[in-house]
Amino acid sequence: MKEHQMNNGTAHPYMANSVPAIKREMLDAIGVETIEELFEQIPREHRLQRPIDLPPALTESELRRHMVTTLARNRTAEQNLNFLGAGCWQHHVPAACDEVVRRNEWLTSVFGEPSSDHGRNQAWFEFCSQLGELLDMDLVGLPVRSWGVAAGHAIRMASRITSRNEVVVVRAIDPERLAVIQSLCEPVDMASHIAIRMVDYDPATGLMDLDHLRATLTSKTAAVYFETPSYFGVIEQHGAQIAELAHAVGAEVIVGVDAISLGVLSAPVHYGADIVVGTTQPLGVHMNGGGGAAGFIASRDEERYAHQYPTLFISISETTKEGEYGFGLSLFEQSSYGLRDKGNDWTGHSVYMWAIANSVYMAMMGPQGFEEVGELILQRAHHAARVLGRIPGVRVVFPDGFFKEFVVNFDGTGVPVAQINKRLLALGIFGGKDLSKDFPALGASALYCVTEIHTLADIERLADAIQKAIQP
Repeated sequence: MKEHQMNNGTAHPYMANSVPAIKREMLDAIGVETIEELFEQIPREHRLQRPIDLPPALTESELRRHMVTTLARNRTAEQNLNFLGAGCWQHHVPAACDEVVRRNEWLTSVFGEPSSDHGRNQAWFEFCSQLGELLDMDLVGLPVRSWGVAAGHAIRMASRITSRNEVVVVRAIDPERLAVIQSLCEPVDMASHIAIRMVDYDPATGLMDLDHLRATLTSKTAAVYFETPSYFGVIEQHGAQIAELAHAVGAEVIVGVDAISLGVLSAPVHYGADIVVGTTQPLGVHMNGGGGAAGFIASRDEERYAHQYPTLFISISETTKEGEYGFGLSLFEQSSYGLRDKGNDWTGHSVYMWAIANSVYMAMMGPQGFEEVGELILQRAHHAARVLGRIPGVRVVFPDGFFKEFVVNFDGTGVPVAQINKRLLALGIFGGKDLSKDFPALGASALYCVTEIHTLADIERLADAIQKAIQP
């Protein structure tokens, strides 16, 4: 079919610019003979050497039927009661957030003329300002693609600041987030390679093992990275001690945080954080398969930090008209937009528009709203843990000091987590994230998530369903 289209000068049904004459015109404008020349910088062994075995092209109506049929197989959190979090959480999204982000004003290109960008830049400025107030930090960049990307970039920032090439990371971390960090620490060349040293967590409390941390820190340590709440939901109570130990060897302290917890938990800067990262997904963004889970980077407003950011900044300034203000990009020249491959790592705008939803959410919540939702999450999550902990054979692993998520062990039931989750799904419930493979030391355990959307009736329904699911 492809050859037929090429020979007859027709376009592919899904690609109007695939007519050979248009391709030739574009290649001539670029100044190359073939499309392959555009990919010369990619090693030949990394490029596919055979045609892709694609299925036959479908008509529009056939394709729509295929997609609708395929998507109908999904089981959603609208249809099922959901206790699955582990990096993407179900929170209430006010209708105003959806209304604002769906407005036609946001359907234009991301970068345009200064006049058309003014409103967008102001919205981004509000995002950075509000998040900065929540974190009690002065410098917040525009979001990156995920929490893991933010953490990886922050580690590379610390490496450049300290001229060191090791980072200490606690083992109580999302395996997917760790994989992203590892990718960003891999060497482009040996000079940019950052070695990752893992530090254990206390199996009794879930907190960082301070003795292991002391033994791991060296004069090569660029930064210590830990999270609170941790992947297990545990609130790290040793933050100030971790920061003191890190600073004693000249290392930076990077803390990952769930921003929605900051209405009830201290901002990381108050126990010694130099750089703070996290995700904005809980702030007015629905759960998405690959979208909306943006990551942020924040620090003190000091040159040594500002000049190492890979992201863009939005600044405000007076104009020539008294009482008027303008908004614009700052430190553009040090980013990959300004310097391409010579910039401070690569960044992109794939999540910038989610900052609009985040800013609407933060503006609606205000300080009191964050305090109220944080208290509600704490109360309901701890109540759920107590209810589940009363089920014979079920045990909450770290019962004290957690936020939103907690680890539930099923060793006493003799039923694997995968089997329990399968039975829960049959009852219309998404069970917790199975930790058995990634954290075998925890035994048959799962990570359960309870937020402000869960009612007391939901928790009772979960407990009843688990009792049924653990029956032999």
